[in-house]
Amino acid sequence: MASATALERNIMSGMLDCLIVGGGPGGLTAAIYLVRFRRNILVVDEAKSRCSWIPTSRNHAGFMEGVNGIELLERMRCQARQYGAEIGTGSVETIRRLDDGTFRATTGSGRELRAKTVILATGVIDDQPRLPDLFDAVQRGLIRVCPICDAFEVIDKKVAVIGHGRDALGEVLFIRGYTADLTLLTLGTPMNLTAEDRAKLAELDIRVIEEQVERVTEEDGRITKVILKGGVELAFDTLYSALGTLARSTLAGQVGAGMNEQGRVIVDAHCQTSIPGFYAAGDVVEGLNQISVSMGQAAVAATAIHNLLRQRDGLIPPFKTPADPKPKPTGETTLSEGAAEAGD
Repeated sequence: MASATALERNIMSGMLDCLIVGGGPGGLTAAIYLVRFRRNILVVDEAKSRCSWIPTSRNHAGFMEGVNGIELLERMRCQARQYGAEIGTGSVETIRRLDDGTFRATTGSGRELRAKTVILATGVIDDQPRLPDLFDAVQRGLIRVCPICDAFEVIDKKVAVIGHGRDALGEVLFIRGYTADLTLLTLGTPMNLTAEDRAKLAELDIRVIEEQVERVTEEDGRITKVILKGGVELAFDTLYSALGTLARSTLAGQVGAGMNEQGRVIVDAHCQTSIPGFYAAGDVVEGLNQISVSMGQAAVAATAIHNLLRQRDGLIPPFKTPADPKPKPTGETTLSEGAAEAGD
């Protein structure tokens, strides 16, 4: 009788090759790669991906007419599932790294999971303005959250940025490259800016309005007015929210992974954190919040995990030929050599 494959052994033992926490573009890309590597995986998804807020992304390569965020996620889920990926709705509440180097996780429903490796792809949470019907407004493009994604669509339009700190300053200056008609709305919160910051805003003729906003009105699918406390009405073509984000990195903290001052997870060139076997990809990682970046990091992490597990199974030669000038310590491999040995 033929011996069981690594996949079959893992399924029988209840041990996952990889637990993927988060079902956004990063988590789903990792799932597609790993399941095609014939790895036993599980995606645990809270269905909170920021991608679902995108009405139309026009800077995602390959979609000339743009793509809706919900549609993109559904396409990726279908693609992963057609190769056998298991995607479950729920949350992971705790993760521990055990003495043998594997991980034990507990879901919100109390289910215990064991995995050889973990990819954290939980993203960030936006600090949203307290305005009525916000989710609906963002999904329809009335309030935008990503100028890198869509500032091209507001060229020479009348734009307001909602915020009162460094994030808002950076965003309004970024959008200044697309339109000169800019207003910063602080929602009544005192501006957390230096004198130099204020001087730069004045130099660029960017208005700052510090009164509270009572509500916004819309007509025919666009913002028509912003009503300030006291009844003053302002008209804009587009609103951006720039109140900042909070990294969903609690699980990384539980295993002791390194993070920066903003709580973003720090990873190496293989998207591995400071904890062996614990990887991270996407917005939760220090760097640029973009779908393409999330997908790229997830591909790197998934391939690194596959090569790590191949190495443990003795499927990557542990030796170096005499022609190699600087052999790496036993147990190390690179993405490129792992991919080459896999036939890429």
